[in-house]
Parts: sequence; structure tokens; C-alpha cells
Amino acid sequence: MHHKPIVMVSSYPPRLCGIATFAEEAREFIQKANPDRKVLVVSHTDGKGKGVFPLIDMKRRDWWKPVADKIADLDPYVVHIEHEYGLYEYLDERGLGDGNEGFLTLLEAIGHLPIVVEPHTVHGRLRDAEANFLYQLCQRADVVLFKCHYQKWRLDWIFPGYGWETPRNIMVVPHGSRPDKRWGIHEIPKLKKKLGLDRPDLAEHLVGMIGWIQSNKRWDILLSMWPEIHGEIRRRSGKQWDLLAAGAVRDPNHLADYEEWKAEALKLERRGIAHYYEFIPRGEIYYETMAVCDFIVLPSIDETQSGTLARIIALNKPYITTAPMEGLTAQTLESEGGLLFTTKKMLREKVIELACDEGLRMRLGENLKRYLDNTVSWTLVARQYNQAYALARGAKRTGAPVVLDPEF
Repeated sequence: MHHKPIVMVSSYPPRLCGIATFAEEAREFIQKANPDRKVLVVSHTDGKGKGVFPLIDMKRRDWWKPVADKIADLDPYVVHIEHEYGLYEYLDERGLGDGNEGFLTLLEAIGHLPIVVEPHTVHGRLRDAEANFLYQLCQRADVVLFKCHYQKWRLDWIFPGYGWETPRNIMVVPHGSRPDKRWGIHEIPKLKKKLGLDRPDLAEHLVGMIGWIQSNKRWDILLSMWPEIHGEIRRRSGKQWDLLAAGAVRDPNHLADYEEWKAEALKLERRGIAHYYEFIPRGEIYYETMAVCDFIVLPSIDETQSGTLARIIALNKPYITTAPMEGLTAQTLESEGGLLFTTKKMLREKVIELACDEGLRMRLGENLKRYLDNTVSWTLVARQYNQAYALARGAKRTGAPVVLDPEF
């Protein structure tokens, strides 16, 4: 019997892109959940690998045409598209964007096929252009996957404000986290040695600030406060804690902040209270570098959901992050695995509290373990994807649109 493939459309490695990394992990677990089908990828022109077709050329206004043709040739069971505005924005000779018009045209061109679209940016307060795009997206896709419940129930307020009906084909499927990246305490010394972090000048206990160094991640907040925090932790606990700032820059637009924050981290390193570690945050080393930390600080100021947080959850690492901040706050409330701050004073207090209270770190870690096992494990997420695929296929078979219950 012929088993039609699942076709993903997305950026893909080796591109240094959060969506590409997400798609790679998602594909791995979708394949495990569908062993009788191939999971193929139509990617941008820099994608590589077995079963990857690098056809999305954003230098072309009609980039969507070869993509639609290839999808038709592959005769898919379902088309699963990862969406981020920047991935599909055509810029003309003046540098003006098309508002993702080509992406919507692609959906029309393959509209006879079951389509599931997973947008990675759905802000709680949409701009007019975002609201209009999202409405059109829901009209053209069979199932639209949001990462967080708040993104769905907010539409019941946003869309009626425009005089529009709220789409009913939106399904909430969380950002997946790997269930196979948990190291025991006894394994940490070996990991530190592997990474070259078993240095005599580096404290046994580490506060981690790990990942891509981007302007929105605001490393400067904790860096500027660290000398005072470091001294207070030592005064209260009698133990030495260092800050591990680790990552790299990938966007030239963020180069100035990267250079400034790296210099500040190196200055703290010379004082013997921190360490800067440069690495490309993807693959196994991303998890390993987080794993050697006792807890993670993620001071982001713009996230609808976060691949960094997905890795924190995978490792069951207690964490501190900004609030109110889209998916970061939502997942912190749902998991009960992290602490939230809204001011620099609160960040200072939370870092000191978490460093000085081992019991609190253990409780938060156990909460994250339950949240991973019961809610966001990629194994569970892949099953939800399969449910979305079945809904999309049913809609195409019957001609009746998918209708799902509202959140409230």
C-alpha cells in the first residue's frame, strides 16, 4: 500500500535560524510518530539533508510557484507549514515588503490539499497588518496551530473589534521539548570537562544566561547587576556562584549589542566572578551548556514563545524570566517551573533567592519534569500534530471546515 508523505515547508538547517532548528526537531518526532510515512521538507535554498528540497528562493517574487509545483509532485498526506513573517517576505528593488502576500498565494495554489499552518509569532495585541494576515491565513488553511492558549482566546477580543468573526479552526499545540536530554547531577562534572568548563577559576555553582545573543534578550540587565548579586549570594549562602554567559550572535543587526555585552562579560570574567563561553547554540552542545548550570536567567523583552525556554524545560532547569511577556509568562504559570520578574529589583531578589534556596530549585525542577512528561514532550506534541492532520484531511474529504471549541 502506498503511504503518502508528510511534507513540511520551513527554513531548515544548516541555516542558523530558530525556526529551522524547531523544524529539524519537529520532523524527528513526527517521523517517529508516523513510521510508515516519509517526512519530507521543502525548504529555503540554504536547507540541506536527506529528504530536503531547497526550493524557496526569496529573491523571486513568484518564489511560491516552484514550491507549489514540488508539493503537488510529492502528493502529500498533509502539508505542514512553519510560518514566521521574515521567512516568506519578498522585498522589491526598493526594499519594500509584500506583507507575506506570496505566502497566502502559496496556500491558495495548494488549497486542494490538507494544510496545517503553525505560525510562530502571534502577539497578544496584533497590529492591523498582523490581524489581517492571520484572518486570511485561517481562511486558507484547514487547521492553524497556536503555541499558547492566550493567543487563541485573545482573538475573541481582537477580531470582533474589527467586526470580524473569530476563526474556529485554531488548535493549541505547545512548543515541543525533547524528553531525552536530562542529565543527573553525577554526570555534570563529565559534561563540564567535555566543554572545557572544569576550570579551577570557575565556581561549582553557575547561573546561566545561554543562547543566541540578540538585542531582545537583554543580557545587559543581569550583567550590570551581577557584581552586587554575586556578593550578596556569597554573603547569604557562604558559597561561590559565577555567571556563565554563553552563546553567539547570528544577526548582523544585533552585532553592536553582542560586542558590548561580550566585553562586559569578559570584564566580569577578569574579576573572577563570571565566564564568557562562545558557541553556536544548536544541537547537542546547546543542551550540554545549559545542563552544567544550576538555573537559567532568560531576560527577554519580546517573545511569543521561546526555543530557549523549550530547552530549559527539556533539561528540567529552574529559571527566571520576564513578565508579563507573552508565551514566557504563560508557560511559567502553566508549568510552575520558573520565577518571574518585572523590575531590576525583582530580578536581583529572584536570582539571590534561587541561588540560596536549593529546596526551591528542586521543587521547580520537579514541576518542570511533570510539565515536560505530561504536556510539552515532543512525543505528545507529535500525536497532537497527527490529530491536526486528521482534522485537515477530514475537512478536505467532506468539504466541511474544521470547527473547534473556543477556549472560554
